[in-house]
Amino acid sequence: MTKKHFALAALILTAVQFVLFWDTLPIEVAGHRPGNIPMLVFYTGFVSATSSMLLVILLICVTKKTYVINQLKTFSKFRHLMFLMIKRDFVTRYRRSVLGILWSVLNPLLTMLVLTMVFSMLFRDMGIENFPVYLLSGQLMFNFFSEATNSAMVSITGGAGTIKKVYVPKYIFPISRVISALVNVGFSFLAFLFVFIVTGESFSWTMLLIPIPVFYMLLFSAGVGMFLSATNVFFRDISYIYGVLLTLVMFLTPIMYPVSILPDRVYHLIHLNPMYHFVSYFRALALNGVLPSLWSNIICLGFALAALGVGFYVKMSQQDKYILYL
Repeated sequence: MTKKHFALAALILTAVQFVLFWDTLPIEVAGHRPGNIPMLVFYTGFVSATSSMLLVILLICVTKKTYVINQLKTFSKFRHLMFLMIKRDFVTRYRRSVLGILWSVLNPLLTMLVLTMVFSMLFRDMGIENFPVYLLSGQLMFNFFSEATNSAMVSITGGAGTIKKVYVPKYIFPISRVISALVNVGFSFLAFLFVFIVTGESFSWTMLLIPIPVFYMLLFSAGVGMFLSATNVFFRDISYIYGVLLTLVMFLTPIMYPVSILPDRVYHLIHLNPMYHFVSYFRALALNGVLPSLWSNIICLGFALAALGVGFYVKMSQQDKYILYL
């Protein structure tokens, strides 16, 4: 079976499961039928896509066992290079900086301070009790995605010198950038804990589960990053277009404003934004102290696997052509 066969199998499995799940999803997921058809289609589609991705991954592992083993061996062979690239990105980021790594903590704090001064009065009566923590929690997740995908997008073109000289798995470049962004988020999380303590917010044991939404975001960012890095090789204008799209996504994500102020029509449409689900998952654990439902995990995992599957497919199918455009 070729890559096209696996892609076709994923589409067929998604369509079949979509039909099977249409009348079986619980009311809290699908909404009242037939009054909420768009959300029913949305949730049913992502439950189907998530299940299909898992089945196709299992199918690849069974039918392409030798290929999977070779890819794992190749990744293991070049893992030291990836760690060196991550270290290089980290060192370069703070080179010739007086405060150095401290900026990873200060930057989100200062940004939060400015935005809090601007928006706290505006949203005081909108049901947000601790606006600084609410703001920083959304900002933390979105900045992770923004930094990871923006740096991954230019990773292949930036590594053209290495690619032209020696063989290196092309996916190493965007993945190393995404992991570098994850390291920076770890320092930004210290700023989040600092604000948590200063504002007197109570800690909950659910904060121990915060690595789960971060892991979902890591997979999603890796998929989007691989797709963007492959596209940027052939179409360099994608970096400018993506900057506009990222701004749109930011304003469609409830980072600075509460979801309650949105009208019903926009509230339903905002569910199409993956960042809404990742940010909501993070806030449920950190701010509300509640465990997200199984369906919240399925939707987040669906977005992550869909992005990862598409990104990896595009990367592997186009990587042999990179040398002609670098």
